[in-house]
Amino acid sequence: MQARKTAKDLIEERAPHRAVHVDQLEWKKIRWPGEWGKVAFHPRPDNPTEPIVGVTRFEPGGGFPDHAHDFAQVWYILEGDCIVDGQRLGPGTIVFHPDPHVEREMRTENGVTIFFCQYPGPTTGGRPIYHDRFDLDRERRDVAEEPTTV
Repeated sequence: MQARKTAKDLIEERAPHRAVHVDQLEWKKIRWPGEWGKVAFHPRPDNPTEPIVGVTRFEPGGGFPDHAHDFAQVWYILEGDCIVDGQRLGPGTIVFHPDPHVEREMRTENGVTIFFCQYPGPTTGGRPIYHDRFDLDRERRDVAEEPTTV
């Protein structure tokens, strides 16, 4: 019979937590019109299942069309408000998008700031997409040219 591992054993075997303060991050251009983000964590070759976690801000008049994902995600609205599928969402609202999901059209009249976490879909295995969507080093494409499925 194998001995049960102690907390000390587990601490020595497992990766420690990582902490990033949002003020240490710069606002970067994201793919949708008027969208800017501060991404604290995202998938990398050495950790491909790391979630995409950060804060996104849409300027007044910003938003996105219906689009689909195979990963799951959670939003927490920090400030401002937006309309999603006809429902006005404001500060303190938590939104869960299961996998797979259609992220319904979102628009904001006055601007909105959202904490978000995108993570691999527990049922689909679909992973969040970081490359060419966050921290863009190119001009934003017209919305009609952006992929709307994973």
